[in-house]
Amino acid sequence: MYGLCDCNNFYASCERVFDPSLEGRPVIVLSNNDGCVIARSNEAKRLGIGMGEPYFKLSQTIRQHGVNVFSANFALYGDMSRRVMSLLSRIAPAIEVYSIDEAFLDLRGIDPKKLDRLGHTAADTVRRYTGIPVSIGIAPTKTLAKIASKLCKRYPKLDGCCYMYRQEDIEKVLRKYPIGDVWGVGARWERMLLRCGVATAWDFTQMPPEWVRRHMSLVGLRMWKELHAEACIDFENNHPAKKRIATTRSFDRPASTLDELHQRIAQYAAACAEKLRRQHGLCGEITVFIMTDRFKEGAPQCCRSRLVKLSVATSSTLEIVGHAVALLKSMFSSGFAYTRAGVILSDIRSDDASQQDLFDTADRTKHDRLMTAVDALNAGFGRHTVGIASEGREPFRMNRNHLSPKYTTDWEQIIRVKAH
Repeated sequence: MYGLCDCNNFYASCERVFDPSLEGRPVIVLSNNDGCVIARSNEAKRLGIGMGEPYFKLSQTIRQHGVNVFSANFALYGDMSRRVMSLLSRIAPAIEVYSIDEAFLDLRGIDPKKLDRLGHTAADTVRRYTGIPVSIGIAPTKTLAKIASKLCKRYPKLDGCCYMYRQEDIEKVLRKYPIGDVWGVGARWERMLLRCGVATAWDFTQMPPEWVRRHMSLVGLRMWKELHAEACIDFENNHPAKKRIATTRSFDRPASTLDELHQRIAQYAAACAEKLRRQHGLCGEITVFIMTDRFKEGAPQCCRSRLVKLSVATSSTLEIVGHAVALLKSMFSSGFAYTRAGVILSDIRSDDASQQDLFDTADRTKHDRLMTAVDALNAGFGRHTVGIASEGREPFRMNRNHLSPKYTTDWEQIIRVKAH
């Protein structure tokens, strides 16, 4: 058996932990620079506020319904996530952290008769010690556990845990479960399946396996088997290395000069390089993009990107920043107010599988030693302690006009309780 623990409306729930007056009231959390909605409480969802909706379009709804607005407090959310995962790791034999607010639980070997109680105990424990409400789904496969977790969110009477194991119960659920909501079914597959008359997860299970493999490859066949309660997705104790690493940001104010963009791209490239070294990887491709505000009517629009393939894969900040800045210079045009940019590293492979180039003149050993020293200094004394000159001395300020305190990660902002 597998479990899936999903934190309910996680970002909004984190804000409510430290401000109980928000319970029952609409709450939204905004992206970097207060750009668009990235999290909503159930009350906000009922008001019709959509995920990804631009903040500036919601002013009337916010005033009319008293919506509580917060800037993204990732320091707080990350720390609360670590607390939730730590508690789960004490309850389940092993966990696989799937995202900041989700974790799979490896429940194989546990008496099936005890799983329902274990699930409710886990949900109660997380809520008691962190204040975060969670929905736990338990089923024979990861895909079915995902479905059970969503059912748990939909029906509060399940009290934090949905244990779905009997074949008749699974069939009943799959007959009503939309195919587009199944884990792994993207928009393209959903459209194709709907054209073929497959509207629910149950319809999908009734398709011949040969048809599934022919139209959806082995990935679709694995999904089909998972819905038939045949576990095909391995449990991973360690997160696999990322195949793409990106740092993208919206700006607090428009940038129209090459110098402004130069510093931003250098900072984003350096951040990507640091993430890359953290997973012991090398990148073979670098992409840079810049764009204007597409929502600003009447303003000149520009959206450009460039990619470079490296002859020798690297994780050196010096090389990655150099290539990224060169790409920026090759596509920059004046006369535009740029509001967003980003750097993307791809073609990532392990740093022990690097292929050399006969004409490569860089001192790779020297680069590795330098980057190791830089990472150690930044880890010990704080980010941006050491960097390259083109990054500048300070990171760019973001618009976060609705930021809550860092209650759990900053001694100066910790909650103070007065006893009378």
